[in-house]
Amino acid sequence: MEEEEQLRSFMFLMTYMLLKRRRDLNNANTQRRSEIQRRIRHRQYFFQRQRRMLMMMIAGGIRSNARIRTRPWTTTQSTDWWERVVMTEFQPSDWLNKFRMSRETFFYLCDKLRPRLTRQDTSFRLALPVEKRVAVALWRLASNVEYRTISTLFGVGKSTVCRCVRDMCHAIVALLSSIYLRPPSEQELEDSAQLFLSKWGFPHCVAAISTLHTAIITPSNNASDYTNPTGWLSVLSQVAVSGRGQFWDVCASFPGGTDPADIFQNSSLWATAADGGLSPAPPPTFMGKPLRYVLLGDACYPLQSWLMKAYPGEKGRRASHTALTEPQRLFNRRLARALRVSEEALLRLRARWQCLSKRNDCGLDVVPTMILACCILHNMCESHGDAFKAEWQVEVAEAESPQPGHKQFPSTSTDQSHAEEARKLFCDFFEEQSN
Repeated sequence: MEEEEQLRSFMFLMTYMLLKRRRDLNNANTQRRSEIQRRIRHRQYFFQRQRRMLMMMIAGGIRSNARIRTRPWTTTQSTDWWERVVMTEFQPSDWLNKFRMSRETFFYLCDKLRPRLTRQDTSFRLALPVEKRVAVALWRLASNVEYRTISTLFGVGKSTVCRCVRDMCHAIVALLSSIYLRPPSEQELEDSAQLFLSKWGFPHCVAAISTLHTAIITPSNNASDYTNPTGWLSVLSQVAVSGRGQFWDVCASFPGGTDPADIFQNSSLWATAADGGLSPAPPPTFMGKPLRYVLLGDACYPLQSWLMKAYPGEKGRRASHTALTEPQRLFNRRLARALRVSEEALLRLRARWQCLSKRNDCGLDVVPTMILACCILHNMCESHGDAFKAEWQVEVAEAESPQPGHKQFPSTSTDQSHAEEARKLFCDFFEEQSN
């Protein structure tokens, strides 16, 4: 019995010592891991501090060597440029010049896109805030500068800049199309018709159809299809512009060599207009007769009872073209004047978002979405009343290649007789006005 008691006491003592040893080892491991993590954080802190000081010294050296007084943010290339400079020092003119919109519109856009652009932090890095992602993408759309330049400016990788542009363009199309790029309501149709009459002198019209060529790099396949009539590579888009100079309908992604009439005749806009969807029912009266609201188009489009185009011109008269009467010439002049609404809208679009006026080096899978996003942003800025600077327009008009012209559509149509009657009504209207 005594030996058993001694053995039990010995076993208890050994068990206690083993447990104590294990606890000491665990505590030592925990302390060692904490010390390692503390040293890592300490080294990261000093590394970031040294990097920041080095960049400040480099920026200071550049400024001293150049010996010119510049705004502090022009040479800042650190990761805190966005938080320290843009968010605190940018003036209203800076927001307008760099992001092509006011500060209020910028944050409105961020709130609208937040559901699609918010990213979660990972164990390796912090996610970019939505505001910074939008700013990176807008800088690219507004300036069309290289990803490398934007990467240095915002302190992010070039691949991050590329993702920001893609993600924002897709988010804009997905979330804002229903607000800023949608079919017009009946009241908007009436308002547009009033604007065409009061501002452009053309009655009973709700929109003008036009085309936009966006220069691109040489595609890997079918490069000849993208050669437009002027000889350079482009993506062709069709737009419908209201009397307010805003886009109602946009068809993008077509090769530059595509015939605009083919795009239009296969678009949803053609089907809607042909079915009377751009006019109230019953049709309003014009010159004593019921006539649906019309669209205006260039010579490359087919004449329809709801689509007005100019009479074949007298420049270099062909044998098949008879001399125009005075009412017909007057009609052509009024039509050319009204078509300026689409010309000016496209010029403002390219001036505000210069990724559409300069050669776009993005892939063909991104360019159509970028065009749609820019049209939506144009409508948003115009609706919010953001200022537009005339110098943007002058820069684009002087620097870009002229938009290509297109061949005239043949004077044949299944609706030719009704179309000629409708065009004659407009001739009569302008003749009465001139008398």
